[in-house]
Amino acid sequence: MKLSKLGLAVASIIGASIGTDAMALELYVDSKTQQIFAEPGKGRVKLGSFERVEDSTSGKAALEAQKAEIEQIKEDLALKNNELKALDEHVKATEEVKVKMGQKGVEFESKDKDFKFRMGGRIHADASYTSGDDNLAEDGDRIEANDGTEVRRARIEMLGTFYKDWDFKSQWDFADNRVSTKDLFIQYTGLKDMEITAGQQKQAFSRELQESSNDMMFMERSLMNALNEPTVDRAIGLNVGSFQNDWTGQVGIYGETIDPNAQNDKADEGWAINTRWTYAPINEKTKLIHLGIAGNYRDPNAADAVQGPTSSLRLRSETSHMSNLHLIDTGSISNIDAIKMVGLEANGLYGPFTLGGEYTQMWLERKNGNDDAEFNGWYTEASYTLTGESRKYKKGKFYKVEPKSNFSLKNGTWGAWELAARYSEADLNSGVVKGGQMSLLTVALNWYMNNNIRFMANYNKTLDMNNPRVTTTDGGEPNVDTFMLRGQLAF
Repeated sequence: MKLSKLGLAVASIIGASIGTDAMALELYVDSKTQQIFAEPGKGRVKLGSFERVEDSTSGKAALEAQKAEIEQIKEDLALKNNELKALDEHVKATEEVKVKMGQKGVEFESKDKDFKFRMGGRIHADASYTSGDDNLAEDGDRIEANDGTEVRRARIEMLGTFYKDWDFKSQWDFADNRVSTKDLFIQYTGLKDMEITAGQQKQAFSRELQESSNDMMFMERSLMNALNEPTVDRAIGLNVGSFQNDWTGQVGIYGETIDPNAQNDKADEGWAINTRWTYAPINEKTKLIHLGIAGNYRDPNAADAVQGPTSSLRLRSETSHMSNLHLIDTGSISNIDAIKMVGLEANGLYGPFTLGGEYTQMWLERKNGNDDAEFNGWYTEASYTLTGESRKYKKGKFYKVEPKSNFSLKNGTWGAWELAARYSEADLNSGVVKGGQMSLLTVALNWYMNNNIRFMANYNKTLDMNNPRVTTTDGGEPNVDTFMLRGQLAF
């Protein structure tokens, strides 16, 4: 006899509804109507004896197992729910902070862009060789240039923004196997058309000094830097500037460098005020004229030192950073009452060509009966990008070439190539101060593999000298050539 599913279901319901005192129940089915009955009768066929599941030992065990399985499922669902919540929170956090790594290093940025952080750095690895230094002497002592290799710069920097309007920059250099602080400042940009910078920073003077070493056409700055680096390089101060597309202007007041002052006699620091203004009457992507003027006044500290607690003013120029050979050198200049400087700038860009230069004039006012002195330096430079790219210009400064096509052997592209030449002079002779006068020709070939890596080759030729500190052993003028190579990574 076949039973319908409905009949079996009814039987199960009836069995489940019997009181707990009944151990078993006999059920009958009507063969015609297929109704289920608990008592025998005409036309009814016995189905059998049925027992409540929870009343049997095996049933109870199965029920307990089922309950345990249900509880385990509940726990698994709770864990999955927590995992989904954590994943959702992670997704939201990911949406709130953007992280990327590219040619500028590692960058972090909040979703609303009010908070930013970037870590970058640079490595400049140099090699230097000097010829014509075999018979040189200084104050009667035999000297020569140091040839070899060095890490010229090894810097790590951190830059960031807090609450949209507050920027900071921290930069340290590990070159020469020691640590020195370069930039360390905060900057407020919340005012329209104005920036306020406080901390260790470059002073407002000279385009050549303002521009990053990552962007210079040459491995070292010109002879004019013999005047600028000891007086208007980095110092702790307050700078207020406006940097527009076609013009810039900034004024700053500064103390001394970040080097600590351990003096307790004549310990008062010196101070300086300087300003730089630029204007670009033509400012297009491939056509540009840049004009600039700068001024500086510095009052030395109580010990007559400049740019440091015990750093007496000394103007000099090294043939290369590692050579330790200074062909022109004033030695320490004492009894300085004030330093006054003026700088002029002019540059032009037309497609792959650039042409320009700078001039710096310095006046020293001296005390205790010492004669005043004045010095000057200047340079002119030209460049041509063989692969057609133009140098970049922004806010009164020039930036390195960016290749149209990165170097790739697979794709047959070779990056960007740049040829540059510079003529520079510095006159450090004035009255009783005999630092020497010198002119120098520099030729450079730069290979930009991509926006982060470039290789540089420089050749320096000494052209003319007058009353130099360093002479040949027979008293003649030195004739020194310097060859330099660099591999650069900057991000």
